[in-house]
Parts: sequence; C-alpha cells; structure tokens
Amino acid sequence: MKFLTYLLLLVGINAGAIEAQSDAVQNDNPTKTTAARAPDPSFAPIKEVVGLPRVLIIGDSISMGYTLPVRKNLEGKANVLRIPENGGPSSRGIDKLTKWLGDKKWNLIIFNFGLHDLRVMEEGKHQVEIADYEKNLTSIGQTLLKTGAKVIFVNTTPVPKAAMKVVRLDTDVAAYNASASKVMKELKIPVIDLNAAVTPKIKDYQKPNDVHYLPEGYQFLGQVISAEIAKNLKK
Repeated sequence: MKFLTYLLLLVGINAGAIEAQSDAVQNDNPTKTTAARAPDPSFAPIKEVVGLPRVLIIGDSISMGYTLPVRKNLEGKANVLRIPENGGPSSRGIDKLTKWLGDKKWNLIIFNFGLHDLRVMEEGKHQVEIADYEKNLTSIGQTLLKTGAKVIFVNTTPVPKAAMKVVRLDTDVAAYNASASKVMKELKIPVIDLNAAVTPKIKDYQKPNDVHYLPEGYQFLGQVISAEIAKNLKK
C-alpha cells in the first residue's frame, strides 16, 4: 500500500514537472502563450461623413496617441483617418507610402518621421542617418504634394535626457528637426512645431523616462494639431 502511494506521488510530481517544462518552452514563443494584443484604437476604421474634407495622418506612435483627440476635436468638420500602423522611420514611409495613400482623394495630409530615424542602434549608427533622412523626406514630400492635397509636416517631439533602453539623444532631435525644416522650406510645406509647443509643458505631459505622453499630454498635442488642420482647411 505504501509503495503504491509512493508510486502515485512520484508520477504526480513528474507530471507536474513535465507540465511546467512545457509552459516554459511555450513562454519562449510569446505567440503561443500570450493573448494577441488588441489593435491600437487609433487604427479602428471610421464611418466617413459624406461631404466633409478627408484628412490623413501619417506618423509614428506619437501621432497614434493624438489621432483620437484630433478626430474628436474635428468631429463634424472633417473625416480624420490615419495609416493603420506605426509609421516608423522615413525608410518605411518610402516603402509603404503608395499603399497608405490608397486611391481616394485627400484634402489634407499631415505627416511626421524622425523619432525612429534618429534612434541610436547597437553599432552606434542611427536607424536612418541624417543625410538619408533628408533624401527620404524630400521624396515623401514630393509624392504627397502630387496628390493635390494640402500637405503639412509635424516635427519631432523632445526625448528625455535620462538613460533609456532605446537610445535617443536630444541633440539629435534638434539636428533632425533642423534638416526636416530645411527640406520643408525647399518644398514649400508648412511645419507644425510640435516640439516647441510641448517643451514648456514637458514635465507635466510626458511619461517619466519615456518619449511617450500621458493622456493629458496627448490631449494637448491633439489640440495643437487640430487647430492647425482647421486653419488650413479654411484656406
């Protein structure tokens, strides 16, 4: 009887160990163990109102954060859509711009690249070096202007001076914004200086040691963007 009890206990322990090992193996593959992350709400399709101007937002996660506030602020005034993904670096814009634009008419397009471009990679180089960044912005800007839409560029917002896992330098933000400004001047594309707008309020609106913003920060960014869109739609 004692031997049988011991045998059952041993089998139970081994079964538990095997199950735990199986879980550990699965955890090495997040797609098998974690629930699929819900798509960002900014990607959700909207029902367009016939007769309203069509606005397209192209940009990275910062633009994803202010998309919903902009959409709410311009409700009844414009159909505000955005690309269904994080725009990433300008090199991604070169590859995907035609797909993002689609075949419908746009009245106004605002776009931004920079925060990913200036990321410092492990080998010490930027994800997109500044000379290539300028070339990419020139190509993207020219393509957007050919749509016949009003085109506006949004510059890159500040990065914290604190050490972060993804390395970005505030000095690079200034340099990349200066290069973008030069390109937009040559293309006659107006620039929304979101960096200057949010800098005085950065401690209240930006997450600690993070390039992203608190909800009230995105509300503020959305107000700045909405005001510029509304002004340019009137023109």
